[in-house]
Amino acid sequence: MIVDCAIYRDGRRTEEPSDLPRALRTARAGDQAFVWIGLLEPTEEEFAEVTREFGLHPLAVEDSLKAHQRPKLEVYDDSLFVVLKPVTYEPDSDTVSSGELMIFIGDSFVVTVRHGRDTTLAEVRKRLEAERETLRHGPTAVLYAVSDAVVDHYLEVATELQNDLEELETEVFSPTGGGRETASRIYLFKRQIQEFRRATGPLLPPLTRLAGLGPAGSALPFLDDSAQPFFRDVNDHLTRVNDSTETLDRLVSDVLSAHLAQMSVRQNDDMRKISAWAAMAAVPTMIAGIYGMNFEHMPELRWTWSYPAVVLVMAVLEIGLYRLFKRRGWM
Repeated sequence: MIVDCAIYRDGRRTEEPSDLPRALRTARAGDQAFVWIGLLEPTEEEFAEVTREFGLHPLAVEDSLKAHQRPKLEVYDDSLFVVLKPVTYEPDSDTVSSGELMIFIGDSFVVTVRHGRDTTLAEVRKRLEAERETLRHGPTAVLYAVSDAVVDHYLEVATELQNDLEELETEVFSPTGGGRETASRIYLFKRQIQEFRRATGPLLPPLTRLAGLGPAGSALPFLDDSAQPFFRDVNDHLTRVNDSTETLDRLVSDVLSAHLAQMSVRQNDDMRKISAWAAMAAVPTMIAGIYGMNFEHMPELRWTWSYPAVVLVMAVLEIGLYRLFKRRGWM
């Protein structure tokens, strides 16, 4: 459905048109004017009029309706199509979830299509309407503001993930080494990082093109070239996010390896202790077994002090084994 539709002229919101054809004609007839239409998870029927009036390419329309797209930038005859993936972090469950945001930029129009619960568009529209000088740059300003807001939120999510990783490190390298569920938590955390990377990684090539850092002669239509320095700033922020994400991914792999190594060491320690106690139990068992065979001719069988002597030998051997294992760290 259409959640917002307005004509902007000279950086100001002027009116909410009743029909799309008149809105587009009004925007193109005015100087520094454009129409901005925002849609939320539209159906094919709801999007049909927008497609027809603005001449949107059918492949881009299909992507907008079906969603589940990677971040990308496509150039068509009548529009520029950009896909972004806003990311939200839920601290209660420590999970990362992503939505989808499609932006059509054309001659005097902007069409945005949102999938998911992300509120980036509403916040950006409200902020732009308060910044007249920025909004004067038309559709280019909208694309810059939206991409900047999405990438800036990536930085916040990366910080939250870094904090979570530090908590995991503290748990893993604590004296107890974490419980049995620690490995599951680490693996689930790695899945959250992968979800984050699916949103941030593929966005770098499109932003590189928007920043004018692509091959020579690859200028993009419907955009103001003077905005390239601003897109370069967004590109720099995204590069920082991707570097941070790569670091997080490596660190969480190292934490998982360290946790598994600690578990292996603890298991080896347990096996050594069990083996040491078994060895200590085997010595008196062997002696008692020999003297319990009831043969007639045995050493010291009829000696008065044979019983306490055997018990004393057992005690001395047990103490000796205990001190030996203790010295070697087996006890």
